[in-house]
Amino acid sequence: MTDLTNLTISDALKGLDAKDFTAVELTQAHIDAGEAAKGLNAYITETPELAIEQAKASDARRAAGKAGALDGIPLAIKDLFCTDGVQTTAASHILEGFVPQYESTVTANLFADGAVMLGKANLDEFAMGSANTTSYFGNVINPWTREDGKDLVPGGSSGGSAAAVAARIAMGATGTDTGGSIRQPAAFCGISGIKPTYGRCSRWGTVAFASSLDQAGTFARSVEDNALLLQSMSGFDPKDSTSADIAVPDFAGALTGDVKGLRVGIPKEYKVEGMPAEIEKLWEDGIAMLKDAGAQIVDISLPHTKYALPTYYIIAPAECSSNLARYDGVRFGQRVEGEDLNEMYSKTRAEGFGDEVKRRIMIGTYALSAGYYDAYYIKAQKVRRLIAQDFDKAYEQCDVILTPTAPSAAFAIGENEGDPIKMYLNDVFTVPASLAGLPGMSIPTGLDANGLPLGMQILGKAWDEETVFRTAFALEKAANFTALPQSIVRQAA
Repeated sequence: MTDLTNLTISDALKGLDAKDFTAVELTQAHIDAGEAAKGLNAYITETPELAIEQAKASDARRAAGKAGALDGIPLAIKDLFCTDGVQTTAASHILEGFVPQYESTVTANLFADGAVMLGKANLDEFAMGSANTTSYFGNVINPWTREDGKDLVPGGSSGGSAAAVAARIAMGATGTDTGGSIRQPAAFCGISGIKPTYGRCSRWGTVAFASSLDQAGTFARSVEDNALLLQSMSGFDPKDSTSADIAVPDFAGALTGDVKGLRVGIPKEYKVEGMPAEIEKLWEDGIAMLKDAGAQIVDISLPHTKYALPTYYIIAPAECSSNLARYDGVRFGQRVEGEDLNEMYSKTRAEGFGDEVKRRIMIGTYALSAGYYDAYYIKAQKVRRLIAQDFDKAYEQCDVILTPTAPSAAFAIGENEGDPIKMYLNDVFTVPASLAGLPGMSIPTGLDANGLPLGMQILGKAWDEETVFRTAFALEKAANFTALPQSIVRQAA
């Protein structure tokens, strides 16, 4: 029988329609694969019983001719999306044991289309991190390996989602992207991932980190699969004041493979000092692939790029300090008793939050405090507007922008934590588009000298995910990236 864990979502839907296998068989195959890959720590909470129950209902709908767009497709749900009756932790001790009595809009949309939930995927605590090493429930391990045998990070914050898809223990996954938390893990794990325009997917029922930046998106093993998932997740939600009442186009319909005449912008500011030669070559190869496909290459400038990271690290912590004030031990989550209310607050937050979360709360509180609000937060918001205007001006010359996703392949756990320059560069390509609220997608296009995947990033105009998908599909076809994590290759052998 066909290895059901190695199918794309598109192929699985065709197989289900043709009755080559059932949703229960497809789901059970992924549950079994997940059992064999527990060492990756990709899930915080596994839901095999619920998954089989959902799969049985899916088979019944398909037999009755009432199958939804994603009926029977087993997914991993990042543990930042509230799921009715299933623990939601945001990878934090302070929310351990919290079971929502409501469903996030994103997961409700997916389940309405028949998707199956395999479990809640691990992440950096409250989505704060770039390596998935800050989770209270332990770090996630990338399924890719290198010769020295050290465990590699899957990227963050959505590392569990990316690792699950790459390891073939989920067909697709939800993620959130605040400053690159979908695109960077996708690149590190050799899969595709998209952050849509801010406001395209509802944030209702999603645990907040930085409200003006957080945006739900998808992971999958092909551009087409991402288009199918994002189609289901997107749409206006009156429960979310930041949700845009804009029609959702047919994303899969944009996958024509035709990029003739498309103007592809290459920003000179992204050619940062110290960029590894293999990343520069990857970029040149990507440019050549699109040029060969008929695209027009245009040099552009994004002059305020150098201010993006410092701007991000003022705005995001400021918003996180406000959002995380709700975790006080009174209403929900963990509580540590004290002699009075203030001591209870203090002890609960000290024990409930990890070091990285505490650090960002303190930075954000400082930036919002009297005497510093104008000097830091307001100034950062002004610079953010300038960064957005840079993109507006650039898109007068081009239709999409092409850059590397990250300046390196996945690194070993703990390897770069003492090197601030490397950690700085880690987010330099992804943060600017997040500040501007623009759609961005990462697709794998090559391997580094250690046999680890490298990704290219395509950035689009606001509300123009169609052109992002169109370009990504053409680049995917030209790159023909077929490499698999070494553990999967060994299992197949």
